[in-house]
Amino acid sequence: MTSVVFMGTPAFSVPILKGLIENEYEIKAVVTQPDRPVGRKKVLTPPPVKEAAVELGIPVLQPEKISGSEEMQQVLDLDPDIIVTAAFGQFLPEKLLYAPEFGSVNVHASLLPKYRGGAPVHYALMNGEKETGVTIMRMVKKMDAGDILTQAKLEIKDTDDVGTLFDRLSVLGKDLLLETLPMILTNTITPTPQKEEDATFSPNISRELERISWDKTAEQVDWQVRGMHPWPVAHTLWQEQRVKIYQGQPLEKKTNAKPGTIVTINKKSFEVACGDGTVYEVLTLQPAGKAKMSAVNFLNGVGRQLNEGDQLTW
Repeated sequence: MTSVVFMGTPAFSVPILKGLIENEYEIKAVVTQPDRPVGRKKVLTPPPVKEAAVELGIPVLQPEKISGSEEMQQVLDLDPDIIVTAAFGQFLPEKLLYAPEFGSVNVHASLLPKYRGGAPVHYALMNGEKETGVTIMRMVKKMDAGDILTQAKLEIKDTDDVGTLFDRLSVLGKDLLLETLPMILTNTITPTPQKEEDATFSPNISRELERISWDKTAEQVDWQVRGMHPWPVAHTLWQEQRVKIYQGQPLEKKTNAKPGTIVTINKKSFEVACGDGTVYEVLTLQPAGKAKMSAVNFLNGVGRQLNEGDQLTW
């Protein structure tokens, strides 16, 4: 039985871990990020991969930083045949990368060399891509720059957001990894070097990227909103207070109003002027200090102060 040390953190990684177990790979340990405070009450919460591993009875290691740690030595002592990572969230030192007989491979949620980095799904949506996919790659010290082993494509639907796309890519990644591993273990796969000149990057989302720029077209605003949902969530400013926008849609109508202007308020939503005279309809939001709510509930509550002609800023 092939032995594996699996490294991953978010929900994206869980189906991949379970797929390895279901296909009779021996998971010697799971390495994941430490528990983190979550929510307003800062409740210490384990990563989804830890929860899955504990449920499955697999030993869990949680180094704050894997390089040079006690946990890294524990992985080396386990002497796995291969290390598999999927959205682990830390760089691995070369001593660890090359220690297993079959090296280390990564399940990356993009079609490399496009969107190297920690937020490939977010950027694919924010940039209005029509397709994305998964790459199984050899790991090297440079971020997501290793040789490509296999790839699989996935169409991005107009209804996709980060959550739905992560779920679909996770299943695709599991299936692709399980197809690829036997070829790795029998040395019957030919790696393809990445073309550096084609590389693009998807660094972690900054606070500035979360803020909606209403001078973009309504379609581009929709890309941004879907590319931030359900986390970290795009926002705008109204009366100098942050308002998170969870859901909306571009409309097939035009306006002469300045971008960011509230052009229409109706019973179920309100509409905002965007770049090139386009219009975006807001359907679900969260005002500062309030819970997430529909635009209907917003307009019947704190949003009663919202008027046509008001300006959203950024």
